[in-house]
Amino acid sequence: MKKLFIVITVVTLAVLGLIATGHFYKKAQPQSTIENSTTIAVQAATNIEDNSLVRPHSPIIGRADAPITIVEFLDPSCESCREVFPRVHKILKTYPNDVRLVVRYAAFHRGSDVAISILEAARKQNMFENVLAALFEKQRYWATHPAPNLNRAWDIAEAAGLNIQRAKVDAASPEVIKILKQDAADIKTNNIRGTPAFFVNGKPVLVHGPTALSDMVNGAVQENKKERSQ
Repeated sequence: MKKLFIVITVVTLAVLGLIATGHFYKKAQPQSTIENSTTIAVQAATNIEDNSLVRPHSPIIGRADAPITIVEFLDPSCESCREVFPRVHKILKTYPNDVRLVVRYAAFHRGSDVAISILEAARKQNMFENVLAALFEKQRYWATHPAPNLNRAWDIAEAAGLNIQRAKVDAASPEVIKILKQDAADIKTNNIRGTPAFFVNGKPVLVHGPTALSDMVNGAVQENKKERSQ
């Protein structure tokens, strides 16, 4: 009888131990998953290029790891930038896995620095593309030269879904001022004299015309496919 009691006690303790271990594992596993995902995110952020064409702060539209990089120096007040905007997005839709767009700022017009600060504030709210599209679409209502109506630019951004109170605080931050200064320095380094100015995998698009950019991107995509197939 005593032996039977000992056996039952040992089995009971073993079962309780397994339950406790399983309970601990279930609790510990999500924490480990969170730590792993955080590590991956930080690692991805530190792998972004840092040169005069692509900076860690540069907005990226499309797959961050795409093999083909279009760099566009743009001015939100620039009519030509507005006109070419749909063509650039058509390229991104044509090659969603192959091409990314890196946006650089060129505040050539009066008030463009404010419009850029609106875009940077929108980026903090994951509204960059929406607000950029809205500012381009309504450009004629706010980007009047030489006296832009920047209050109207803010209204347009708000209509696109931007939280204005939060955005105005973010737009005036030292971080945005630093971005403007860095992009202005990189404009000089790359001898950018007008917008839009494009580079494809580091090479400038020297020919002006409706198909010059797409032709260069198409060539880069085909070349990349050949290299991967070899």
